[in-house]
Amino acid sequence: MIAEPDVAKIEDFISIARIARPQGIRGEVIADILTDFPDRFAELDEITITRGGAVLGVFKLENHWFHKGRVVLKFVGYDDADKAETLRDASLVIRPDELVELDEDEYFVFDLEGCEVVTGDGHFVGTVARVEDYGAAPLLAVKGQDKEILIPLTHDICPEVDTANKKIVVIPPDGLLDL
Repeated sequence: MIAEPDVAKIEDFISIARIARPQGIRGEVIADILTDFPDRFAELDEITITRGGAVLGVFKLENHWFHKGRVVLKFVGYDDADKAETLRDASLVIRPDELVELDEDEYFVFDLEGCEVVTGDGHFVGTVARVEDYGAAPLLAVKGQDKEILIPLTHDICPEVDTANKKIVVIPPDGLLDL
């Protein structure tokens, strides 16, 4: 650990990886990648680490590499498995101003979650509970009053996505809202 972070509220942080466990005997840890931009690890010299709602501190990253869909991380001062064990279940987080800039019509999942979904004529459909991604268009899991509806996040169906105001306007094809 090298310093305290300069962000006052932990809820402002965005998790990019979660440490699963130590990896090997030299103090490395293996982490699940929670970002669509894993190449960002190459740009990191320091990273804030949190666990259980508390900031553990800002750690200096010595090295990283990818292994079987995960990232292996080596932090300065963590040179054995016992010390690495103290980082189990911790999250590597960034501040909102460190987010990757997205192209138009691209959104962060956390920006979509909680959005109110309404039809073009103003009928309330529900609130986005989560986003599911199976390889084609992402699906908005919209929780209505009595059911959950999966709505494809495509420009034709969701022509207006306003994450700043937490509102998505949908033009659903016939029958979509009846499923």
